[in-house]
Amino acid sequence: MSAEAPPVEELASRQPVRGSLPRRLAGRPELGAVVGAVAVFVFFSIVADAFLQWSSFSTVLYASSTIGIMAVPVALLMIGGEFDLSTGVLVTSSALISSMFSYQMTANVWVGAGVSLLATLAIGFFNGYLLVRTNLPSFIITLGTFLILQGCNLGFTKLISDTVSTKSIADMEGFPSAHKVFASHLAIGDVEVQVTVLWWFALIALATWILLRTRAGNWIFAVGGAKEAARAVGVPVERTKIGLYLGVALAAWISGQHLLFNYDVVQSGEGVGNELLYIIAAVIGGCLLTGGYGSAVGAAVGAFIFGMTNKGIVYAQWGADWFKFFLGAMLLLATLLNWWVRKRAEESK
Repeated sequence: MSAEAPPVEELASRQPVRGSLPRRLAGRPELGAVVGAVAVFVFFSIVADAFLQWSSFSTVLYASSTIGIMAVPVALLMIGGEFDLSTGVLVTSSALISSMFSYQMTANVWVGAGVSLLATLAIGFFNGYLLVRTNLPSFIITLGTFLILQGCNLGFTKLISDTVSTKSIADMEGFPSAHKVFASHLAIGDVEVQVTVLWWFALIALATWILLRTRAGNWIFAVGGAKEAARAVGVPVERTKIGLYLGVALAAWISGQHLLFNYDVVQSGEGVGNELLYIIAAVIGGCLLTGGYGSAVGAAVGAFIFGMTNKGIVYAQWGADWFKFFLGAMLLLATLLNWWVRKRAEESK
């Protein structure tokens, strides 16, 4: 490209708009999710008295964090223009590797967690590397990874344990400290909060800082909005996309260790279908399926809507069948609102 090629900042033009405060608020990708979250909160506050109790709010936060830890890096990946359909089973794979390595090698559970981290990051690197080397759609690549991991989870667990679940590692060395890091409760006044909520908040802060305050954030928006133009002005497209998949893998490892150290054992068939929940949370939060637009905060709000809906239905004493109805309705409403807000913001430029 010639010297007239636009800078990276211009290629990342689908970031939230700047200008006056009302205009900035109207152009925020998470606006639709925030409006939806307020509506869901008010709705369940009216129909379920128990919903407003502090103990109930703690439960909602925990349910939100189990989705939100993965929804945040998935949102960054979608902003970068890619998908990962293997995230749900990757969480389970991470937990299985940690558990089975520790048990079979009679090692400290932190050794198993370390091996699991390396293996999980390797899978994330594999997804990203195969994507940039082949230019195949990420949908196809990660669908293949999903099937491979699902088969390995079931096959290796049965081969090693003769059942579909792992052996308990609760009595192994290092378990108490690992449980404290990944699955403990923190007392805040009279309310107990799961440590996963802190992991979730930390990931939100880190992802938001990366997107809005670093050069890497501009690269993410650029490769999602205009990959070839970004490459032409020197954006490391391949490294950026591989880095995004590594970020998803790291979050999968954190979620997997929570799964293991919270329940002591892991069912090898878990995680299937959760990848859709992570994507739904990101889309509700304002991420476009076409890439180049979205926010980590929006994905977190989308996960919070999931948590409120999941637990609000229980507190309202409704059938669990209504959960999917409410989740689908919120997906459509938030997406339509985000589309309308973005259209108005672009027309006002």
